[in-house]
Amino acid sequence: MVTIVVATTSDPASINPAYALLAMPGWLPVPAPSLLQQGIKSFANKNVRFLQHDKGIVEEDDLDRRWEEATGEAVDEVIFFSKHTAVSNRPALTVHPIGVPHLREGDVPPQGGRPGWAAPPDPRIGPWLRLLKKLAQSHNLVPEFEITLEGTHHGPITIKPTMFLEIGSTDEYWKRQDAAKVIALLVWEGLGLGGGAAVGNWGREDERNKVLLGIGGGHYAPRHMDIVMKEGVWVGHLLSGYSLPMEDPSQSKENGNTDGIGGTWRQSIKVAIEATKSAFPGGDVLAHLDHKY
Repeated sequence: MVTIVVATTSDPASINPAYALLAMPGWLPVPAPSLLQQGIKSFANKNVRFLQHDKGIVEEDDLDRRWEEATGEAVDEVIFFSKHTAVSNRPALTVHPIGVPHLREGDVPPQGGRPGWAAPPDPRIGPWLRLLKKLAQSHNLVPEFEITLEGTHHGPITIKPTMFLEIGSTDEYWKRQDAAKVIALLVWEGLGLGGGAAVGNWGREDERNKVLLGIGGGHYAPRHMDIVMKEGVWVGHLLSGYSLPMEDPSQSKENGNTDGIGGTWRQSIKVAIEATKSAFPGGDVLAHLDHKY
């Protein structure tokens, strides 16, 4: 089983962490001819495969399946490097699962993916968020940079456990080499490439452990963050309020009947639960509610 790490040359917040990671020992080119013909370069280090392309980071779908078909290697998880944008322009290092489970068939996802789809969330998200904060602190990026989760959003399409690691939120910060180094170190240490134990592996010994499924709240999941920053907490999908669209919310709830409340919120929750359960075999998935929409 291999881990795929993906970056694009079209984004400095993606390719700079990639260059920092590839500068660390042990990487060798491993061309996959069918992918190379499509402009995708590849490198290997132990059980990690790094893929580099030139398109937008959400534009190359099915890289997990395509790698398996090109090489015969089974893919365990997919990790993407990307920039983060925010209205606040605040510098941030973020981690999040992907998907657009709230969209209806026929909707056009604004940033990749497929309506009604969510990738299994990478089990490393919780442990790596905590490791990211430690690394950022040790490299003096805190408090300048906020270290935070984001709600589940955007593509590209994958079927294996997936997460995005992002640098935000403006061109100045996307190009910051110290931020790129911290993201590269997160992957280096988190995957055990430096010789230490990998961080965030979900195994048989973790069965029956509790996994947080965040429902409601804002995009940066502040109330869910309060729980996830505690040691030993695992996190699955995080459905912000905008991923729980409801129609006719004025319908009476006094009798507890929600049959009249339309929208795709049920679909979104169902897809998120199923994807989270698939990523955490044997785990006890618990909903954590934030009533602020």
